[in-house]
Amino acid sequence: MTLTFTVPPIDDAAILTRVPTDLAERLRQTNGFIWFGGGLHVRGACREPRWHSLRAAWEGEAAFHVLYPAVRTDDVPFGEDCMGDQFLIRDGSVWKLAAETGDMEDLGLTLTQFFERAEADPIDTLGMEPLVRFNEDGGTLRADQLLAVAPPYCLTTDGERDLRAIPADERRLFLADLAAHIRDLPDGAWIEFKIVNKSGH
Repeated sequence: MTLTFTVPPIDDAAILTRVPTDLAERLRQTNGFIWFGGGLHVRGACREPRWHSLRAAWEGEAAFHVLYPAVRTDDVPFGEDCMGDQFLIRDGSVWKLAAETGDMEDLGLTLTQFFERAEADPIDTLGMEPLVRFNEDGGTLRADQLLAVAPPYCLTTDGERDLRAIPADERRLFLADLAAHIRDLPDGAWIEFKIVNKSGH
């Protein structure tokens, strides 16, 4: 396991009293981390940077329970994969939030089991195939970035998908907006994307 991010010191010790004991113990040892070149990001007990802050993901304006109806206020959003799918602790079990659709899945693993499985088989456990392809094409993720894919994986396409690295916060908000727009659509519905630049044109 190689850390690819110098973690900040703990400056939000209060949040450690609210998370499951096994997570709190890990964060006291290492205040969050990034494994496998961005394949897994585990948030820390810090207020800055916000993309790494457990409190921001749990209680901030863009907290996951705010963005996704299926996420509960007591779900602990401890980590994410390279594409922005989220890992949360609910009732002692690790759940995965498919960020494109908002669907939640119980992985049936404790936190310790999840980390053991991720370390033993990161490609399958963490869905790292897009990151492997991105790296093979010469790309590298920075610690504060996630991969964006066009078109999204929840949509069928006859063409190739394009991968690029973008700021993590930007990726998370895009995914939540996508999930909100397709939430009530039936399978097989047609979707049209309007691409705009940052100036809105």
